[in-house]
Amino acid sequence: MEFLIYFAIILILPLWAQSKVKSTYKKYSKVATSSGMSGAQVARKILDDNGLYDVDVEEVKGTLTDHYDPRKKVVRLSSHNYHYASQAGAAVAAHEVGHAIQDEQEYAFLKFRSALVPVAGFGSNISIFLIMGGLFLGMQQLFLFGIIFFAAAVLFQLVTLPVEFDASNRAMTQMISTGVIKNDEERSTKKVLNAAAMTYVAGALVALAELLRFIFMFIGMNED
Repeated sequence: MEFLIYFAIILILPLWAQSKVKSTYKKYSKVATSSGMSGAQVARKILDDNGLYDVDVEEVKGTLTDHYDPRKKVVRLSSHNYHYASQAGAAVAAHEVGHAIQDEQEYAFLKFRSALVPVAGFGSNISIFLIMGGLFLGMQQLFLFGIIFFAAAVLFQLVTLPVEFDASNRAMTQMISTGVIKNDEERSTKKVLNAAAMTYVAGALVALAELLRFIFMFIGMNED
């Protein structure tokens, strides 16, 4: 039973989350907003309304490659979202601007996540080698170091959750207050934002399940 639960978390949940976000995005990328504003216009309007005139809006290649770069103060939107007026594009643009607002207001979880970036990056890269090395060589201390480094990467995933949910909440508030969407568009906008959030939830659950598996393996090594 435990194996089935683990299998569902590791494989099925991420695939379901990715499928959900892609299908939801595809559906609402074909539905225009009543405001007729492109993603770039939505982003620029919300930024300006919040006094973030120093944050630029740029186009980036790819699909769903949208992100906010805090180092360069740039909201980057994928080509379709940048140029076209759709409910999906508006939601994604507003979400990324939500991160820019977090940055401006020094949102605690965003600052914490940024501080974790180098540690989490290093941990995710080296942890598996330490864990595998400790497992095959029978070196418990090496295995433990791998778990510690992996735990840093898991912590980053967990801290990402409040950052992303807060950005989505800010997006909804801003889109309503600026008139980007009307009452009958709120439901579809929430669907887009919630579907995107599920990918982060799935990622965090997978990372946590892996961490627990490594911990149980380590306990088993000590019992042998």
